[in-house]
Amino acid sequence: MSAIATRVVLSEGEQAELERWVRLPTTEQRLALRARIVLAAANGEGSASIARREGVRLNTVSTWRMRFAKAGVAALEDEPRTGRPRLYDEFVERRILAKLDEPPPSGYAVWNGTLLAERLSNIPADQVWRILRRNGVQLQRRRSWCISTDPEFAPKAAEIVGLYLAPPENAVVLCIDEKPGIQALERAQGFLKLPDGKAVRGQSHEYKRHGVTTLFAALEVTTGSVTGMHANRNRLEEFLSLMNQLVAAYPGQEMHVILDNFSTHKPKNDAWLLRHPDVHFHFTPTHASWLNQVETWFSILSRSALRGSSFTSVRAVCERIDSFIRDYNRSCRPFRWRAKAVAPSAPKPKIADLL
Repeated sequence: MSAIATRVVLSEGEQAELERWVRLPTTEQRLALRARIVLAAANGEGSASIARREGVRLNTVSTWRMRFAKAGVAALEDEPRTGRPRLYDEFVERRILAKLDEPPPSGYAVWNGTLLAERLSNIPADQVWRILRRNGVQLQRRRSWCISTDPEFAPKAAEIVGLYLAPPENAVVLCIDEKPGIQALERAQGFLKLPDGKAVRGQSHEYKRHGVTTLFAALEVTTGSVTGMHANRNRLEEFLSLMNQLVAAYPGQEMHVILDNFSTHKPKNDAWLLRHPDVHFHFTPTHASWLNQVETWFSILSRSALRGSSFTSVRAVCERIDSFIRDYNRSCRPFRWRAKAVAPSAPKPKIADLL
């Protein structure tokens, strides 16, 4: 006489959970199989029938019926296995991390995995690297930061962010800055055929200098359009020349201009401001030029039009920039300010966060 199969009864919650396991494509196959066995058993199907349909042995079905009957859904998970004992435990990990607090050996500026392994003697280098990766330690990476020491950081930052989030009605808000020292470098570049038949794109390490230019740029906050002006020097005269162009481009409009603290932007232009009462300057806090959105556009310009290019003259550089500005303005969009908090030590926002 055959043994009576273990009775399986499901609550509503257990039924829903097991059906979810079976339905989801991301469920591990071993768990989906166990769920199907238990669901079939709860519906009154015999163990032999379940085993034939699922292609498993009869005792496999019996095992999961009994385990579920004793401990529920949790019993369908694999029991923890002891496995091979760890050769390098938490004590070894603490030794490696503590060694990083010590100065590196004489003649070295920083630690590396090989040096750590040599000094710890009984830990192989690959294990040292493995522990460093697990703890997110990258010895060769160096990050830089710039903390604003401006005592008026909060009100200045709030004033600028306020212009981004709620520009004054019937007024134009412009972000202005200079990109000096744009070099006209001529170098051989193109595609190089390798001996194995592959072709790679690159450029020669040798180059010829043809001079530099400075780009003055004004980004309109509400539209994202850019106005550019080239100059040989970066002085008050060139800055005011750009301002005169902008005043002419927006006649009779109130203008709010966001600037950094470069010397050409500050007290020397007071006389010019007196002649243009509709123009208001707003200065970013000291060491916080990342609040100026035109800096984001300069990064887009460098990546899209300048990096890796070859120019035979300064004029060619200027023509490339002008062409890029015309194309950019045809499909430009305003940057959206998404930073939820701005602090003196806040890192520079990612470009993706502003687009």
